[in-house]
Amino acid sequence: MNGTSFQSDIRYWLRQGNTVNHLLFWNIIIFLALNLLRLVDRFSQSGMYDWVYSQVALHSNLSIFIVKPWGLITYMFSHVQIFHILFNMLNLFWFGNIFREMLGNQRVLPVYLLGGLAGGLVYMAAYYLMVHNSMDALMIGASASVMCLLVAAATQVPNYEIGLLFIGSVKLKWLALALVIIGIITMFDGNFGGVMSHLGGAAFGFAYIKLLQNGTDMARPLIWLFTPSERKSSKQPATKKFKPKKSPLKIVKKTDENTQSRLDQLLDKINEKGYSSLSAEEKAWLEKVSKDS
Repeated sequence: MNGTSFQSDIRYWLRQGNTVNHLLFWNIIIFLALNLLRLVDRFSQSGMYDWVYSQVALHSNLSIFIVKPWGLITYMFSHVQIFHILFNMLNLFWFGNIFREMLGNQRVLPVYLLGGLAGGLVYMAAYYLMVHNSMDALMIGASASVMCLLVAAATQVPNYEIGLLFIGSVKLKWLALALVIIGIITMFDGNFGGVMSHLGGAAFGFAYIKLLQNGTDMARPLIWLFTPSERKSSKQPATKKFKPKKSPLKIVKKTDENTQSRLDQLLDKINEKGYSSLSAEEKAWLEKVSKDS
């Protein structure tokens, strides 16, 4: 495979309109950049790697965090250890796409960020209240954000089944519950802060879906910020569409072209806002079309 072909594949992968792909891409790019810098620093002994790591990591010490507040964002995109990023990216790919399928592409990045923020704040609070408020521990990794997406998906579609190697089909709710319990059990086995951030992200994912089901979308401001179409529609006053009355003397039979057009519209709606955004009539129509095809 030549370089041009590889670049074309990457561009095609990113142009699919899947935010999960973009999150995977930037996490991997930052991982490679940090490790390249670490390799160079090993020979140059410049100390540049330690300085950059300190900039992108989240600091538990409040006095240091105030000086480097951006760490609350950058930490959730940064990895150094190969198994750390491998585990997180696999889970982001699997559960991020389940979340995207059920709740729409436009919610992926906002909920990823909000879950990471929740996990980071819980991490800092845990160290301040339970460890030592003068201690400064550094944390990086997308685990809290990924746990948020996983638990959110499991709360939205608890009986969704996935296949696990050596285990078989497992319902999403049991997988999420198992990971939360394992985190609690291993909390004091050397990764206290990391586990607390995972639980913070998981708690936010659960609360987000419960509030969403009650009509409150905590991600709405970020969706508006990141989605140009949302900003454009909010500026334009709602207008009533003219609908001509149907003549009772003439029945117009739907053509295949009309069916395909409506199908494309519904698939676009699912891609942007998730399957749950469809009305009962739209879901019934989709089911009927799938059976007829």
